[in-house]
Amino acid sequence: MDIPKVALRAVQQPTRPRRRQRASVLPAAVWQAAVSFVVAGLTWEVLARVVVGNPLFLSPLSDVGLRAVDLWRSGELQVNVWVSFVEFALGFALASVAGIAGGVVLAGSPRLRAFCDPLISMLYATPLIALGPLFILWLGIGVASKVAIIFLMSVFPILINTVTGLTTADRRLIEVARSFGATAGQVYRKVRMPAALPFIIAGLRLSVARALVGVVVAELFGARAGLGYMIVNSAQSFDTSGVFVGVLILAIAGAASVELLKWLEVKLAPWQHTEEG
Repeated sequence: MDIPKVALRAVQQPTRPRRRQRASVLPAAVWQAAVSFVVAGLTWEVLARVVVGNPLFLSPLSDVGLRAVDLWRSGELQVNVWVSFVEFALGFALASVAGIAGGVVLAGSPRLRAFCDPLISMLYATPLIALGPLFILWLGIGVASKVAIIFLMSVFPILINTVTGLTTADRRLIEVARSFGATAGQVYRKVRMPAALPFIIAGLRLSVARALVGVVVAELFGARAGLGYMIVNSAQSFDTSGVFVGVLILAIAGAASVELLKWLEVKLAPWQHTEEG
């Protein structure tokens, strides 16, 4: 009669610390993030008011918040955020699809990969801000030219990481799958793509930052709205608080996008994230 009780205790015992660990990790992370933001905001405020003392060079965070409220009430902030969001979403979505699809093609053909590698390296290293006027000339001053710039700035990290992930998959797992009669498509779906998922997510995270930079770069040329346009206009009129409003929105958007991609990686590749990590 005592054996079932002992077995039950042995089964239940290891599950209790895990539940406590899961319940405490998230609040601790949220608490640490909140403290870091508060410390950074207070440091910014003190540095601007006490150390610098000139709002033309460094606006206090409180002034930036008041300026954001003014822009919101006038409706200018909503318009600029929406325009930049549309450009970012279109450019990043196209870059994601093209980068992953192109990576799959290049990973499957060593000859094509050897032929395209120098071109990819050359385009990746090219300062695309110099090509901005050409895109305006080719595609006009509308959304198409902005999307093209964002696409070119963000597609190469995704492409390179996808190729790297697919070509560095465990050869033993591939051979095991083939020995059981798996086709080439099944090897891609069941072995190579799961192995490449962390690389692809890492490429997407890198591309988010480049895409946000591309938003600002694209709106330097012939733009009529957008956060980059607002930043440039604010700088030209010596509105330092307005400049920081646009910069902070882009920074928050980048951080939120990266956290979303982290969550996506946990959902798509849970084997990469153990409880010990």
